[in-house]
Amino acid sequence: MRVVLAEDEALMRHGLSLVLAEGGIEVVADVRDALNLVRAADLHRPDLVISDIRMPPTNTDDGLRGVLAIRAHRPEQAVLLLSHHVQREYAQELLHDRAGRIGYLLKHRVADIDGFLDDVRRVVDGGTVLDPEVVAVMVEQARRADRAVDALTPRQRDVLTLIAEGRSNAAIARKLGIAEKTVVQHVSLIYDQLGLVESHDDHRRVLAVLRFLSH
Repeated sequence: MRVVLAEDEALMRHGLSLVLAEGGIEVVADVRDALNLVRAADLHRPDLVISDIRMPPTNTDDGLRGVLAIRAHRPEQAVLLLSHHVQREYAQELLHDRAGRIGYLLKHRVADIDGFLDDVRRVVDGGTVLDPEVVAVMVEQARRADRAVDALTPRQRDVLTLIAEGRSNAAIARKLGIAEKTVVQHVSLIYDQLGLVESHDDHRRVLAVLRFLSH
């Protein structure tokens, strides 16, 4: 796997490079600002772009803007955003791109090296990975804004929360201590509750997450 890494903090950039190398992942370019992020992604066409959200030139949301610019040209590009703090609006903006292969994690998750590397691979494999703290904030907002979401049972919300974090049905079953077939049943009922009909053009798992979190 080849990665372009964008992080303006030298220690964090070095640490991320070491973590990725330990996981057998090659960092083909590491940059310090959003302008060079876009250039490096265009030059190397990596399997994954990992970027801090706040970075030069303005130290606001330049990393997010750079990632969205990259996806505008290559919608299939896998991207993983990192942040020190929960910013619900950033996650919402990223989720509006329905192509999948996106992730948003808080930086302290990198300390769990195995978990972080698993999340990296899930994004590259086509998944959507959101930090549990981000999900928790967005779930409460969605419950207030969407009657269909608010009508989900507590267990259905547990299942959908774990889907939003990027977990497979098998992982959800282990986490909740239930059978995998029970998870499948919950997922089917969630689709029905949210009015998501089966379609060859849309990924209902991603759409369910969008409906759940993007209010």
